[in-house]
Amino acid sequence: MRVLVTGGAGFIGSHIVTALSKAGHEPVVLDALLPSAHHVAPEVQAVEFLHTDVRDPLAVATALHGVDAVCHQAAMVGLGKDFADAPEYVSCNDLGTAVLLAAMADVGVRRLVLAGSMVVYGEGRYECPASHGVVRPGPRRPEDLAAGRFEPRCPACDTELVPGLVGEDAPADPRNVYASTKLAQEHLAAAWARAVGATAVSLRYHNVYGPGMPRDTPYAGVASLFRSALARGQAPRVFEDGGQRRDFVHVRDVAAANAVALEAADGLPAGALSTYNTGSGEPHTVGDMAVALARACGGPEPVITGEYRLGDVRHVTADSSRLRDELGWRPEVGFAEGMAEFARAEQRASAALR
Repeated sequence: MRVLVTGGAGFIGSHIVTALSKAGHEPVVLDALLPSAHHVAPEVQAVEFLHTDVRDPLAVATALHGVDAVCHQAAMVGLGKDFADAPEYVSCNDLGTAVLLAAMADVGVRRLVLAGSMVVYGEGRYECPASHGVVRPGPRRPEDLAAGRFEPRCPACDTELVPGLVGEDAPADPRNVYASTKLAQEHLAAAWARAVGATAVSLRYHNVYGPGMPRDTPYAGVASLFRSALARGQAPRVFEDGGQRRDFVHVRDVAAANAVALEAADGLPAGALSTYNTGSGEPHTVGDMAVALARACGGPEPVITGEYRLGDVRHVTADSSRLRDELGWRPEVGFAEGMAEFARAEQRASAALR
């Protein structure tokens, strides 16, 4: 299968290219090499490489000729620096997706795997231990965060809630610009699939980490920021109290999930978007991750700062059993093994800051 991998020179995309090549497919990389993601041009593997932007209709249409499927990874990631980043997020993520899908509709490519994200859920699943069962908390109050009260509370009785696993059928509730653009990507993919009778899959990634993450950039994930600090001999600075629950999933497992989803597309319903949570199934706290990395690096112990960002959610860990049950995917890299490897792995050069 000839697969166009948008963003294929990036952190996750490059691992997907490797996984597809090993599985006997023919990946074609399309990447704009934007400065926010690439300080220097990366070394692209020995595959066809198109240096172009997914927002360029003519270039994308040309790239799609002879392609059987698209693995869409091109996106601006992370929370950014402030709301001034919003137009660029919408342009890169949503306009780029719309241009790609329009070209796919015109050329006749009918198989898509999208890099989704668990951030579309906002806060995760919670239960009230008093008497209100499963509830959806509202945004955390600034006065609570400032006072160190980080746990979401029941909207009915103000009792501290108990976190659990969120499933794909949970309502979406994006809490920041990046999350909003990722949800919009899914809506665009669903509309495209219905309009042309195509098959679309969104893999809702959890906190992806591993070799090749960029360093020292506000657009990187927390694992990369901690790893960068340790490389400088500094202690990782952990926001809130470090008790935020996440699912840290290794990039090779995410790449394998993309290959599985592409190969399984023929058996999935046409004319609809299929969503799959893509996580390790081993929730850990941000504090756990910081400690594991610090010890593996032989660096200073993490510092719990109590700082917070209003756009952050407290806990979001999802149930990934649908991906395992329906497509047969299984993660292979455990938390301890993955963090030990990541502590020694090379990182990408710093992305250019604006």
